[in-house]
Amino acid sequence: MTITNWLREGLARRPLWMNAILAFCAYMTFIYLPWDVFIKPLEVDQEVWFGVLFTGWAAKAGALLHWFVYGAGTLGLWRMRSWLQPWMSLYLLQIAFGMAYWGLTDPRGSNEPTALLIAIPFIGLAYAAWRSRHRLSPA
Repeated sequence: MTITNWLREGLARRPLWMNAILAFCAYMTFIYLPWDVFIKPLEVDQEVWFGVLFTGWAAKAGALLHWFVYGAGTLGLWRMRSWLQPWMSLYLLQIAFGMAYWGLTDPRGSNEPTALLIAIPFIGLAYAAWRSRHRLSPA
C-alpha cells in the first residue's frame, strides 16, 4: 500500500468537516506548536484561553497545553477513537466562548455584538461533533 492510498483510505473514514479539523490539529501539532514552544521568543509569545490573553511564561505553558490538546485531537481523529468525546465538543465550545468573549471585551476585538456571530461556526462544529460521536470507536 502506498502512502497516497493509506492517506486516502484514512481520510475516507470521516466527513469533510471532520477531516478539516483533523488537518488543523495535525498542522498545530507538527508545525505551529513546535515552532511556538521552541523558537518563538518569550517576549512576543501570546496564547488565548477562554478569550483571555496570556503572555510570557504563561503563554509558553498555554502553548504546551495547546500542544497536548491538538496532539490528542490528531491521534483521536485519525484513529476515530471514542475517548475523543465529549472533549472535542467541549473544546470547540471553549473556542466559541473565547471568540465571543474576546470580541466583546478585549480592546483589540471587534467590541460589537457581531462578535457573537464569530462563535456560531464553532458552536455548529461542536454540535456536529457531538452528533457524529457514533462514528468514533473504542480503542
